[in-house]
Amino acid sequence: MRLSAYYLPTLRETPAEAQIVSHRLMLRAGMMRQSSAGIYVWLPLGLRVLRNIERIVREEQDAFGCREMLMPTIQPAELWRESGRYDAYGPEMLRIRDRHDRELLYGPTNEEQLTAVFRDTIKSYRQLPKLLYHIQWKFRDEVRPRFGVMRGREFLMKDAYSFDIDRDGAIRAYNKMFVCYLRTFERMGLRAIPMRAETGPIGGDLSHEFVVLADTGESEIAYHRDFLSLSLKNTDIDVDGDLQPIVDRYTANYAATDEQRDRGREAELGDDLIAGRGIEVGHIFYFGTKYSKPMGATVTAATGEEVAVEMGSYGIGVSRLVGAIIEASHDDAGIVWPDAVAPFQIGLINVKADDAECTAAADTVYEQLRAAGVDILYDDRAERPGVKFAEMDLIGVPYQLTVGPRGVKAGTVEWKARRSGERAELPVSAVVNLFVR
Repeated sequence: MRLSAYYLPTLRETPAEAQIVSHRLMLRAGMMRQSSAGIYVWLPLGLRVLRNIERIVREEQDAFGCREMLMPTIQPAELWRESGRYDAYGPEMLRIRDRHDRELLYGPTNEEQLTAVFRDTIKSYRQLPKLLYHIQWKFRDEVRPRFGVMRGREFLMKDAYSFDIDRDGAIRAYNKMFVCYLRTFERMGLRAIPMRAETGPIGGDLSHEFVVLADTGESEIAYHRDFLSLSLKNTDIDVDGDLQPIVDRYTANYAATDEQRDRGREAELGDDLIAGRGIEVGHIFYFGTKYSKPMGATVTAATGEEVAVEMGSYGIGVSRLVGAIIEASHDDAGIVWPDAVAPFQIGLINVKADDAECTAAADTVYEQLRAAGVDILYDDRAERPGVKFAEMDLIGVPYQLTVGPRGVKAGTVEWKARRSGERAELPVSAVVNLFVR
């Protein structure tokens, strides 16, 4: 993509309303603009990152046996009255009426909607288990929306739902999503710690938050230092097998958000305890028959009796992850994207766009990399070099290539790794091989 033909409205000054790092950098990097309080327009650069995160989430959900569907954003109020949550949910739910005076709501979550679909379509234990998910925009009318996409009113979320004949099956589904989440966040370059959590308005008696470590995080957390060495790399994962040992490995050590902290236990841990801050990016719940019983979602068991299905739900804040990754990965110059979610793999800078030889050399590098399938942003504008370097650092593309007059004479291009700052002069002939794997 040539930057001269792209839409990237960067800002040199930080808007006054941006209070945290991710909000400031997303506005300055031209990723989004505010439409109204807590609601944002996603601009091309921001949308590319959002789609990369969505792709990883989708690939991992599919790999663990979830089947994708799509539910409506607007739901009938009577479904929520069946479950008993319509009045209990609170003012965060946007309640509306249509022209026929029917009560509707803009869905903040989808337990009721999918339970209703399930009860109309699944009748026998032979049709179980089921894992279903969708990725959809949701709305919660936050009383004080702030911090950009970290606490907005409209947000993109992946939510999955499991249906099983008994508790044992439901716990297997819970463990499957637990491990799925670990792998999902690890693929994004994040260290996410699962922490036992309150169930809140979703309900149930088993729940974990997945919290990304970030110095600027919204929550105070404490965890055993062994979490820093845990990884799923080189771990053989049989998605249809017994995943309890992997879950046990991650839940054996102490980890707690502020409201769940056990100060006595923390005193015992001594130097093994690390206190810090984190950002919730995922939450999983097992809630048994909380929705299936009142809504009549039953199946015929092997014994012939009608039983309410055991359920769980599993959410990932897709749009929130954009902000969370920035909070966890930035420096004074701007964003530092992990490779897997970056909007472009490479930023190519032509230092002297009015120099015919420079432009010819930069164009050649650009076309060769494009032909090799590399996702590249080419700054071909007639701008001062300092502006180009600053903006490329600001938007956080993982690797930069710079073509300048001296390099053209020597037949080289300067390579820079955004994260480490490492630089090297490379022969033009070696550039394509470096980035094509």
